[in-house]
Amino acid sequence: MLDQVAKRLKQYRPWRLRAQGMEAAVLVVMTDQVHDPEIVLTVRSHLLSTHRGEVAFPGGKRDPEDADLLHTALREAEEEIGLSQDKVQIIGSLGQVVSKHQLQVTPWVGVIPSQLPLRPNPGELDKVFKVPVSFFLENEAQRMDSFIYEGRTHRISAWEYDGEIIWGLTAYILTEFLNVGFGAGLNIPPRPERLAGTVSDNVLNIIRKDC
Repeated sequence: MLDQVAKRLKQYRPWRLRAQGMEAAVLVVMTDQVHDPEIVLTVRSHLLSTHRGEVAFPGGKRDPEDADLLHTALREAEEEIGLSQDKVQIIGSLGQVVSKHQLQVTPWVGVIPSQLPLRPNPGELDKVFKVPVSFFLENEAQRMDSFIYEGRTHRISAWEYDGEIIWGLTAYILTEFLNVGFGAGLNIPPRPERLAGTVSDNVLNIIRKDC
C-alpha cells in the first residue's frame, strides 16, 4: 500500500499559486504500517491567539532562515511534535492552499516509523493523535461542511474522531491526500483561490469565511 501511495504522489502534479504572498508549510505525516497506516494530527493549544483548539497538521510559517518550504514543514514538525527530521521519508507534496489568515500553505507528505514516539510541545499543542487511514476511507460521508463561492454552495468532507473534529483547511488537505494517494474518490470542490487562478481581495474575503 505504501509503495502505491508513494508512486501516485510521485506522478501527481500539485496545483501551485501564481501570486506570491506570506508562505507556510504543513507536514502530512503517515506511519509505515503496511496494511493500515495512520495519519498524525495535532490539537492546537487553547492558549494560542489563532486556531485555538483546532485539529491541524504539524506546520507553520516560513522563517527567513528556512532554505525552502520543505525545510519549514520539517522544522515545524520537529518543534511541535518532537519529530526528528532524519526519521521522515518525504514522498511528495499536495496542492497549495490559502488559509483564512492569507498564508499560502504548501503541504508535504512524509512517512515515519509507526513506533516512533511523538511528544506535543505544550506551548503550542494540547495533544497529538493518530487516525487509521481506514477510518477516513470507510466514513467518507460522516459530516459535510459548506462554503459559498459566487453564489454556489460547495461541500467538503469533515470527520469526528475520538471527540475531535477534523474540518476546514485540514480536512481539505486530508481529502486531497486520500484521493491522490488512496484513490478515495471523496468530494473535493475547487478551492476559491484555485477557481480564481490568483488571490484577489474578493477571493480572500471568501477564504476568511471558510477555514
